[in-house]
Amino acid sequence: MDIKQGDNSFYIEQNGETVAKITYQYENDTIIIANSTYVDPSLRGQGIARKLLDHLVEHARANKLKIRPLCSYVVAAFDKNGRYDDVKV
Repeated sequence: MDIKQGDNSFYIEQNGETVAKITYQYENDTIIIANSTYVDPSLRGQGIARKLLDHLVEHARANKLKIRPLCSYVVAAFDKNGRYDDVKV
């Protein structure tokens, strides 16, 4: 599945519809807030939310940003996995 970058989001489309998406907003010039993650029920359990989060994290790393997790999925992923510590606020 091809992950696309939109305005303050990374998403996946199927048949012209967004079926998975992670969104963020800028808190300031150095911090973004991960505020929502959605995966269509038919796609859950396939690691898609993590792939979206990984794209967001790579975006943050490339742009020297930190991520403040607000979305419950991102909060749990940050708490569970130390691989995101370098971008975590």
